[in-house]
Amino acid sequence: MAASPASPPSPSPSPSPSPSSAPSPRALSFDAVAEQYDTARPGYPPALFDAVEELSGRPLRGARVLDIGAGTGIATRSLRARGALVTAVEPGPGMAARLHRAEPDTPLVRALGDALPFADGGADLITYAQSWHWTDPARSLPEALRVLRPGGALALWWNVSDARVPWIADQDIRIRRWAGGDTAHGAHSAGGRGDGLPDGLAPATRRLPWTRRVSLATHLAQLGSHSVFRVHGDAATAAFLAAERAELLARFPDGTVEEAYVAELTVVVRRGR
Repeated sequence: MAASPASPPSPSPSPSPSPSSAPSPRALSFDAVAEQYDTARPGYPPALFDAVEELSGRPLRGARVLDIGAGTGIATRSLRARGALVTAVEPGPGMAARLHRAEPDTPLVRALGDALPFADGGADLITYAQSWHWTDPARSLPEALRVLRPGGALALWWNVSDARVPWIADQDIRIRRWAGGDTAHGAHSAGGRGDGLPDGLAPATRRLPWTRRVSLATHLAQLGSHSVFRVHGDAATAAFLAAERAELLARFPDGTVEEAYVAELTVVVRRGR
């Protein structure tokens, strides 16, 4: 398939999300920890982007991409490194500011996936990295299909902690006990978040296990950046993470943690003319 013209989709003027489509307070909880989020959260394995190309049927190089819920630009940077022409879309002011400082040359639009300020049929690929669950699919799915060109693709993915690893399963139990069952969108949430797409769209999926080795401090900062901790407040979070540090030092006495993830990817291609 031939590459699209070398220009990203052009947004209509929209400096900030409209009040009728404002992000939830829980979604905006990340704004207070934008720097921590950017430095501690994991990226994505190269195999994920290989799979996006395979399932979407075109290379990322030269593709006009809208990265929705871009956050601080973790996925945006990887997409650009593959040669994609990326416009980042992020509603949170703190996250958007961090992204702009790190990627000043990347077009950035303050908007939500539920109401995209883009013309019909202008995008080759729309991506949601760790962000589709913050949208209302009854609105965000029609919006994505409207903005995609025929043959374009919607790609949703998440890093899900791999609970087949014993120490991660044990940590999940501790988090759930501490949070009193409130682990919605949390650090060890269940996978399958792209399962709700209509069968008529013929979604294709991949599950890609991968690992990274980080310091204990980075692992704890990564945990603390998740919404389940942000909404419980700084004092309660600090107390949990202090106890978790002691727990993990017993397992990783050298202070290096091997985090295990499964990158869960769902891709749908817009059919029709």
